[in-house]
Amino acid sequence: MSFAPHDISAPFDFPKEEEKVLKFWEEIDAFQTSLKLSEGRPEYAFYDGPPFATGLPHYGHLLQGTVKDIVTRHAHASGFHVSRRFGWDTHGLPIEHEIDTKLGITGKADVMKIGIDKYNAECRAIVMRNASEWRKTVVRMGRWIDFDNDYKTLNFSFMESVWWAFSELFKKGLVYRGLRVLPYSTGCTTPVSNFEANLDFRDVSDPAVTVAFPLVDDPSTSFLAWTTTPWTLPSNLALCVHPDFTYIKIHDQERDQNFILHENLLRTLYKDPKKAKFKKIGQFQGIDMKGWRYFEDNAFRVVVDTYVTDTDGTGIVHQAPAFGEDDYRIARESGILREDEMPPCPIDDAGRFTSEIPDFQGLNVKAADSPIQKVIKAKGRLIVQSTIMHSYPYCWRSKTPLIYRAVPGWFVRVAQITDELVANNKSTRWVPQNVGDNRFGNWLANARDWNISRNRYWGTPLPLWASEDMKEFVCVGSAEELERLSGVKGIVDLHRENVDHITIPSPTGNGVLRRVEEVFDCWFESGSMPYAQLHYPFENKELFEKSFPAQFVCEGIDQTRGWFYTLLVLSTHLFGKAPWQNLIVTGLVLAADGKKMSKSLKNFPDPGIIIDKMGADATRMFLVNSPIVRADNLRFREEGVREVISRVLLPWLNSFRFFLGHAALFKKATGEDFQYNPHAPTPNNVMDRWVLARCQSLIKLVREEMAAYRLYTIIPRLLDLVDELTNWYIRFNRKRLKGEEGKEDTRVALNTLFETLFTLCRTMSSYTPFMTENMYQTLKTFMPVDPTAGDVRSIHFLSFPEVKEEYFDAEIERQVKRMQTIIELSRNIRETNNISLKTPLKELLVFNADEQYIRDVRPLQRYIESELNVRDVVFSTDEVACGARYRAVADWTVLGRKLRKDIGRVRKALPDVASDDVKAFIDTGKISVDGIELVTGDLTVQRYLELPPASQGQFASNTDSDVVVRLDIQVHPELMGEWLARELTNRVQKLRKKAGLQATDDIDIFYQFSEGTGADLLSAIDEYSEMIRKTVGSLPVDLKERRAEKEVLIEEEQEVADVKFVLYLARP
Repeated sequence: MSFAPHDISAPFDFPKEEEKVLKFWEEIDAFQTSLKLSEGRPEYAFYDGPPFATGLPHYGHLLQGTVKDIVTRHAHASGFHVSRRFGWDTHGLPIEHEIDTKLGITGKADVMKIGIDKYNAECRAIVMRNASEWRKTVVRMGRWIDFDNDYKTLNFSFMESVWWAFSELFKKGLVYRGLRVLPYSTGCTTPVSNFEANLDFRDVSDPAVTVAFPLVDDPSTSFLAWTTTPWTLPSNLALCVHPDFTYIKIHDQERDQNFILHENLLRTLYKDPKKAKFKKIGQFQGIDMKGWRYFEDNAFRVVVDTYVTDTDGTGIVHQAPAFGEDDYRIARESGILREDEMPPCPIDDAGRFTSEIPDFQGLNVKAADSPIQKVIKAKGRLIVQSTIMHSYPYCWRSKTPLIYRAVPGWFVRVAQITDELVANNKSTRWVPQNVGDNRFGNWLANARDWNISRNRYWGTPLPLWASEDMKEFVCVGSAEELERLSGVKGIVDLHRENVDHITIPSPTGNGVLRRVEEVFDCWFESGSMPYAQLHYPFENKELFEKSFPAQFVCEGIDQTRGWFYTLLVLSTHLFGKAPWQNLIVTGLVLAADGKKMSKSLKNFPDPGIIIDKMGADATRMFLVNSPIVRADNLRFREEGVREVISRVLLPWLNSFRFFLGHAALFKKATGEDFQYNPHAPTPNNVMDRWVLARCQSLIKLVREEMAAYRLYTIIPRLLDLVDELTNWYIRFNRKRLKGEEGKEDTRVALNTLFETLFTLCRTMSSYTPFMTENMYQTLKTFMPVDPTAGDVRSIHFLSFPEVKEEYFDAEIERQVKRMQTIIELSRNIRETNNISLKTPLKELLVFNADEQYIRDVRPLQRYIESELNVRDVVFSTDEVACGARYRAVADWTVLGRKLRKDIGRVRKALPDVASDDVKAFIDTGKISVDGIELVTGDLTVQRYLELPPASQGQFASNTDSDVVVRLDIQVHPELMGEWLARELTNRVQKLRKKAGLQATDDIDIFYQFSEGTGADLLSAIDEYSEMIRKTVGSLPVDLKERRAEKEVLIEEEQEVADVKFVLYLARP
């Protein structure tokens, strides 16, 4: 498809125009073509974290996808070959939990009943359920990534590489089997990683009970232990105290019982200990109580450990080793449990009490809290019963409360390499760096061994074959090795149903070895993607080794304890280095009210609707030009996307259309087609050279900032250049671009405008891929054919522009900057005094004591006069003649911190400091204010003009503390004719626009006044006929002179200076 010529009069529907670009890309197979064009270049490696296709893409995915697309597009344009493969996480709890819910599965017995093969078939059936929706959204956002050559964690090739990685760890002695108390999901019936346990904390209300444990040797005295998990009390084996804390024994007079608790925690027992009726009858150190028994059994005794705190509770901690990490450790250290002994754990996989506790059999642990309290209360041992609001971990998959539970599992050693992890991480760049150094760095420094096994079914099976007594193990690293060891041939699928039945003869003659039941944590799989996606080391060995580590990864801040962590652990173990060189971490996208986006609350607009309504480019720019790419959170506002269109895209589009209109006008006036000259000599015009220099600044900034992966600095600079182009360059050069200063000068101005637009498109193509492509398709029709340029069908096939150093000119940039300051200060005077820019004013005085300043702006006088609509501009360095004065101002907050009590004296005296003293302060850097010495940095000096009282109402002044401007704000009668002429041309231009006319359209203009009115306007038309003709193309004449055959295009009543009349536009 070739793009139809751009119709500058038609409304520009951004989403529909983007759809046209998508069709164009599809027809030329743009992404694959760009990959072919870049073959042979250095490889730029990028790792895409795999999402689950069972969910739908949300704003977080759009954001990260946009960041990834911008970086990889820019890398391609900068001379790299960038392979981009989409990946899918296809195993694990998200899929299994859905199937469990569908089939009503609550534990292992239910799965065994239907069979692992049928269970896994159900899982496989839904894995790619939303893949087409993902593809549609990702493509619509403009992201170029390969879906046809994607990777999936369920593929044989991926799973075999995971086996290889594990076997390498096993060979290095980095894998062991252990019994640990781990975060456990009763909803998913499996343990979860420590970092997964940190993903979903919620503020919840839980019981907070104080329970009495009577001493064996003194039944009238009880230890008091406090807990927020009453359901763990049936599994109690010990009480723990701190060896160095002081505990007291009291007699509670109301209960007539003796209690032992920490001396400073009486508030747990009594609301107001000062008013409570008790008597202290004893005192002990924690160590003194070691071994005291409270039930008739060896286990039930007091143990000591320093993990006990004195911040809440009673200072005595109830110990249930099956449900607490410290409880389990202390029980083994104290000899209550043997190293290999399983602590009492009377619950099943789904967190329900078993027949070991018949009173509560079948109850979920959380549901058992209340009946357990009733039983304890009936025994007279529930001393305090209350509730507590606290932060509690939930399973981020099943949305159920996590518990801690002792489970056997397979672990990868991590604690022993924390120094290496920290060092490898420090060798990489994080954006922002503080997240990598602090949040992630601190997590690494305290990393614990990683439980990589799950007691589940749909996942990559652990490739471990073990003897019945679990003393002999064979770790298999490939399908070929399994075939060789087992004698089974044709293994092409490694899921449980295909390998669980395979046995391996014991190498030592100890019968047969069978595979252990566990599967891998799916985080182990996603952490293996750098090599598993390539089936390394079985294939693509050279490609992987050449491109590892990746130049770039990007995900959300939640992955600091997820994917980033597992990537780094596995890479450090396997290859001794970090798997990435540069990492961008994004914040979270929140709803407009600052709350988490929620489908049930419907507190955010559907991403598809936003894209269809306002387009992908606007959405991309809104997301990237926000704190979220610095790891802060973003409140998503639909108005924010709309603002991008109005503030950036529309002004940019209008500049492009302005060029097209004036290129057509050039052809009409000269009979020649405008053609861009990329080798044109540097222009002489100051504004041409200025805007071209500003373009080079943008190119340089984008190069530097993209090299540092700081995407958030670029959109503000784009905004600046669009503003400079529309509100300065085009506005100041309309007459040149219309041809008023000759054909060759018009050609030079058009060439400058074209180069600016072309530079914007090439520089911003990775940020706004649709709009830049759309504009380029029209711009390239003005470009000469270059047979050496290669494939130039798409802007995304072009290289990133080089900086043209010859365009930089510090002097010109300084000149224009000073001119802009003068114009902005003067505009402000007009606005303050409610004087329209169309009203001509007589004189502007520009004062600066620095002669270089005046030399800089004097050559730009005509631009100042034209923009400010003043007849004369006077430049001066003469302070006396201009009445220039100096005053000092202070930032009182800053100065107050320095002067403290003396600030009042300075505040009072500063307005009276003499102008000459302030001027001297500029040179000496010292000044005395009411006897207080101040130095450079304490005060800011402002120049101003002292207007004599007689001139009030005639002049107004303004300053930026450097240059001072004084504007004659009187409306002079002799200038009224020019004002009327300008008003008339303005009305004609607005009417042309309303009629949909272009710059090339010739029209006749007619007016009709009521009899006896309009004399001043008619006089202005006559006096300023040349200006009017140049501006609107022809001179307005009386309607009476219109011939009947002339078609009137539009007519409209106008009012200027209280005179009403009708304007008509007609075809010539």
